[in-house]
Amino acid sequence: MTQSLPHATYRHAVATVGGIRVHYVIGGAGPPVVLLHGFPQTWYAWRKVMPGLAAGRTVLAIDLRGAGLSGKPHGGYDKATMAEDVRGLLAQLGLGPAAIVGHDIGGMVAYACAAMFPDACSSLVLLDVPVPGTREWDEVARDPRAWHVAFHMQRDTPEMLLRDRELPYISAFILDRAADPGAFSGEDLKVYADALALPGNTRGAMEWYRALPQDAERNRALMQRKLALPTLALGGDGRWGALMPVMMRSLADHVAGGPVRACGHWIAEEQPQALLGELQRFLG
Repeated sequence: MTQSLPHATYRHAVATVGGIRVHYVIGGAGPPVVLLHGFPQTWYAWRKVMPGLAAGRTVLAIDLRGAGLSGKPHGGYDKATMAEDVRGLLAQLGLGPAAIVGHDIGGMVAYACAAMFPDACSSLVLLDVPVPGTREWDEVARDPRAWHVAFHMQRDTPEMLLRDRELPYISAFILDRAADPGAFSGEDLKVYADALALPGNTRGAMEWYRALPQDAERNRALMQRKLALPTLALGGDGRWGALMPVMMRSLADHVAGGPVRACGHWIAEEQPQALLGELQRFLG
């Protein structure tokens, strides 16, 4: 599984947090920024923005539990428990409060971090993901473009069907959601397919989806108190861009954001310079 580092300042590392292995890539110095990937990705999703972020910041890109080189426990795939992984790693590294940036499933974890552990979070960035429990989540779940959510929630069937078919599935999944399929090389797609094929990772990724009803129920309780921290909500103009700031204004008091032009779902890989500019302006 080839995952070359984005810049000489970065290094791979592993920690044990809450009894599970957490793999991460860290670099730079200064106020911390945490990067949380989605499906079917790993820390590698952030490779194009990490070099620019490292100027004046400590950048921490994490493999979520059930992905990449992190642990694949039998449980704990609800986003509250995954948020505890993030908080635990920050505490172990002596970092925080941190800006939490999450895309897709990682965005759900990022919201849980901000809502549950406000003292550990300085700001929040959500990228192209509806938060379970919101009206927008219910709308997206009914969208034919989100067919995979119901498929991934099925017990055992996805694991059976995807075994030894990771590369064609991942390739079709990613390219179908990209405004610019040229943003992904064959090697990039293989990195993600090889990661999914590691023992336990397909099950781990599907468990992210199987936990969504639990996430929605917990979030409806968390939503009773709006977030007070600065929040940036972005999405591809070919995906959920217009929805993102509308949704987040129901969850947070101080929201900026909107669509990223000429972009599908994969903002950090399709429009890395645009995203880097947005993050640098927002983070200061």
